[in-house]
Amino acid sequence: MNIQPTLENENVKLVPLTQNDFEELFEVASDPLVWEQHPNKDRYKREVFENFFKGAMESGGAFKIIDKKSNEIAGSTRFYDYNAEDNSILIGYTFYGTKFWGSKLNPQVKKLMMDYIFQFVDKVNFHVGKDNIRSQKAMEKLGAKKVDEVNVAYFGEPEKLNVVFEIKKENY
Repeated sequence: MNIQPTLENENVKLVPLTQNDFEELFEVASDPLVWEQHPNKDRYKREVFENFFKGAMESGGAFKIIDKKSNEIAGSTRFYDYNAEDNSILIGYTFYGTKFWGSKLNPQVKKLMMDYIFQFVDKVNFHVGKDNIRSQKAMEKLGAKKVDEVNVAYFGEPEKLNVVFEIKKENY
């Protein structure tokens, strides 16, 4: 199972993230509004984003999201924490520049990722910050079910309370 393939449809392309993408992705991430509802609200700062980006690179499953209409980087997402025991994986660390909010890219990105990964796993989980109502509503629109609340220590960051959403292959 390759957790970093290139995936695309007519509107969006997910390309494996490389070290060379840092500056362009930081340009998108440097807007404080991007992180306003996020548990880690200071990722717009270069030194905090550098840690986030390092985690993305080390995950081996991170993507830059390219809007094919404008050919701009819209944001980033990743596959991470494959669990062989229950044949599951997480999708997350997703963010979009504000100009792409409401653009319908997110459901397309998640669909591309799930269409691909459900060839290999039975369950996809998502961690969403407890106070990130925008992302929780997006999960519900995808058909994900809230199954738990857990403290999550994102890569090199303090623990934050997250809601766990789940989509099972059999219900997808």
